[in-house]
Amino acid sequence: MKCILSCALGLGLLLGYSAPLALAGRTQGAQAEDKTPPSYDMKAQAAVDLQQLQQKFVDLAGAIPQDKYTWRPTPGVRSIAELLLHVSAANYNIPNMMGTPLPAGFDPKTFEKSTTDKAQIVAALNKSFTSAIAMVQGMTNADFAKLEPKLGPQANEGDVIYILVTHAHEHLGQAIANARANGITPPWTAAAEKKNPQAPKE
Repeated sequence: MKCILSCALGLGLLLGYSAPLALAGRTQGAQAEDKTPPSYDMKAQAAVDLQQLQQKFVDLAGAIPQDKYTWRPTPGVRSIAELLLHVSAANYNIPNMMGTPLPAGFDPKTFEKSTTDKAQIVAALNKSFTSAIAMVQGMTNADFAKLEPKLGPQANEGDVIYILVTHAHEHLGQAIANARANGITPPWTAAAEKKNPQAPKE
């Protein structure tokens, strides 16, 4: 994946924020050309990652009371509802970077603020992750190397999937912090603590 920087910048424009600093600071100097085929199935791994993310987001969203969905850490920062809808929107917007159609009736400009209803947001998370997972499962490993010139001179579809997965991971951490700020332990951590009180906390 040679052009994560280019894809991240494009994604930043699409989703309304700048690329991660770690990417923005990377130089575009000469890099070693590694032609070695991947030693693992990128398609399968991406699908597994997204399935695990779906489960954690849905479980966490279910554990947060309805009256906390409008809570936000500070003014101007996304509320819990807006954050969860932002993740749902990205599950459509990021695949759209490589031509996957947006669902009927989906408006990326208004989706984040479209509801604060817990049941609707949980449904939106499930629907968007199911869509993203189906899209990945419909690809081949060869598709991951397919160029997407509109995203950059060396951009490929693997870059887009990489951003899809890391974007969700980034905001899962944010969602966990928001939950804990409201006294809510992530369900998977609570389950681990029951089995082993000394288990590391997340």
